[in-house]
Amino acid sequence: MEGSAWLPLWLTVSVWDEGFWLPQNISRAQLEDSQNPIYPRLKDLYFILPWTWAIYVLRLLFERFIATPFAKLLGVDCRPIEKAQQNIVLEKVFRDITREPGKNHLTHLAKQLDWDTKKVIQWFKLRRYQDKPSLLTKFCESMWKFSFYLWAFSFSFYYLSKSPWLWNSRECWYNYPFHELSFEVYIHFMMEFAFYGSLIFSQFFDVKRKDFVVMCVHHHVTILLLVIAYVSNMTRIGTIILLIHDAADIFLELAKMANYAKWQKICNIIFLMFAVVFIATRLIIYPITYLKMNEVM
Repeated sequence: MEGSAWLPLWLTVSVWDEGFWLPQNISRAQLEDSQNPIYPRLKDLYFILPWTWAIYVLRLLFERFIATPFAKLLGVDCRPIEKAQQNIVLEKVFRDITREPGKNHLTHLAKQLDWDTKKVIQWFKLRRYQDKPSLLTKFCESMWKFSFYLWAFSFSFYYLSKSPWLWNSRECWYNYPFHELSFEVYIHFMMEFAFYGSLIFSQFFDVKRKDFVVMCVHHHVTILLLVIAYVSNMTRIGTIILLIHDAADIFLELAKMANYAKWQKICNIIFLMFAVVFIATRLIIYPITYLKMNEVM
């Protein structure tokens, strides 16, 4: 009993206590009440939902008026997926029994419906593919993600290149947590909040992939880490990590776009570039930056 009572108390004192996130003798109120300079505030998080809806609407407009015409220009197959004709008997078998019936089952169904066996096979083939997203849908989704990552990387590199902490990660901790929240950092964080927030919502309508659960967890964890970085004013190191991670994603989504457009050679080249950037940023630059931070801390 004593142990079970102690654990919630430990969580309350450590995880939710200001001393867990902020240096000694620094309170959350000191950051919240400051007017000049301005630091990240908890109330800023109330604006995440409006930002999320705004970027989701922007995505819908982008995919319809920019990505779709661009896909057609590149020759992406924009034909709608052919659907199987409605049939109550076959639909019940497809949903409740099997999506790929065996030879004996096909023969039985053909006799039951007075169809040719090949016609039954063709029905199941069309039925399996009609729920899959078209190449146009996949292309538009990847182009939206590519455009966001490209914007996020370019915007963050633009303002971070003028900051001291991009070139010297020790600057992330000098005089911490009294780091002024600049307009650029605020916009960067809000856009990242909105982007991953919109993905949590849209993933139920986007292309369903095998890693659906993994990506769902990824988006939630990303939002949680962004919240922690923002409210504890670890925005400097947060912006560096976002910059490092967005770099490789640009090439990944671009490679997918080339694949959907059937530009296989270009796809292979871009995917190779993705692998190089991924290794350089996430397996070399990021760990080195992290080691430098540990030296200071």
